[in-house]
Amino acid sequence: MRSLGLIDRYLARTIAIPLIGTLVLAAMLLILEKMLRLFDFVVNTGGPLSVVWRMLANLLPEYFALGIPIGLMLGILLAFRKLALSSELDALRGIGIGFGRLLRVPYFYALALMVLNIVIVGWVEPYARYRYEGLRFDLRSGALGASIKVGEFNTLGERLTLRIDESANDGTQLSGIFVAVDDKSGTKIAATAEGGRFLATDDPETIIFRLKQGRLVQDAPGFATPRTLSFDSYDLPISVPAGDRFRGRGNDKDELTLPEVVRVAGDGATAKDRLEARANLHFRLVEVVMMLMLPLLAVALAVPPKRSSSALGIFLGIVMVVTYHKVNQYAEQMGSQGKFVPELALWLPLVAFAALIGWMYHVLANRPGGQPIGTLEWAAARAGRALRRLLPARKAAT
Repeated sequence: MRSLGLIDRYLARTIAIPLIGTLVLAAMLLILEKMLRLFDFVVNTGGPLSVVWRMLANLLPEYFALGIPIGLMLGILLAFRKLALSSELDALRGIGIGFGRLLRVPYFYALALMVLNIVIVGWVEPYARYRYEGLRFDLRSGALGASIKVGEFNTLGERLTLRIDESANDGTQLSGIFVAVDDKSGTKIAATAEGGRFLATDDPETIIFRLKQGRLVQDAPGFATPRTLSFDSYDLPISVPAGDRFRGRGNDKDELTLPEVVRVAGDGATAKDRLEARANLHFRLVEVVMMLMLPLLAVALAVPPKRSSSALGIFLGIVMVVTYHKVNQYAEQMGSQGKFVPELALWLPLVAFAALIGWMYHVLANRPGGQPIGTLEWAAARAGRALRRLLPARKAAT
């Protein structure tokens, strides 16, 4: 019994390192891919670059929801592959420890990460997605300072036109300023200034635009001629234009928590709402339940044929998990549109996926010398040898 405990701890350490590494690497790759597009989006809308990090933080739950299954599968696969290539797996089986006993630690990881993924997709991700969409709305509407574009004439509200040639220090130092204001009383003010900055006031609906070194022209119904003024410093009060408020949470079914989706699926306001909620609910459920099959898949793909060190199983495992995720996304889309029954569209692929994995594990664990991907390994080896023979022939011909 003590030796089994040592084996369990050894397996736990062996799985933990590639699992954590894969999860972090997958999240970083997804973040880097999205970061470039977010920087481009924020720069084009003129928003502060700091909002990029807030948007990326709200994308992390979505990335972890996808990265956790892949990390779990690769962590177990790489750990058992290491045992198989070093003949430790043969030694463990030789002393009577079968695959069923060895899967105890992988299933401990699977159940723990399954609970974590339920919390993410059921509660954390919906709120994070809503905050992400809120930040996108604020950037487009100018609530984050994105409405003033440098080098262009900007219309803020109905009565203010502003142009700024240069902006420095995150917008705190402005230069090359032209501003035109037309208030409700009919007074019109046009000013140019070498520099300026915005200052907050006690009134949230009013800000002060402090101009430096400029000229001002003021006209009003009671003036015989427009008045002109040269100034070193001039405080121009500006009414903040009322912006549109961001929509409430729940317009998108992905923004609903798990209990909220269940409630809408049962008694939604319209048949379309109920259909979309059913598709979204079962999509989340099958994505989480699928994690119970990943330890079996990882072990089935981890053990290469004898006298082979091919990494085909790693590639095939990633392809299978990603393909299954894409099939679920397509099934959710078709189910939400009423083209398929959502429950059948999402649970039938899971049953087929589980049956395939069960067969692969059965071949490995219960058939002497069984190798579920042996044919693929043989075909890949033949193709590799043919390619190596072909390349020297081409070099010789040239």
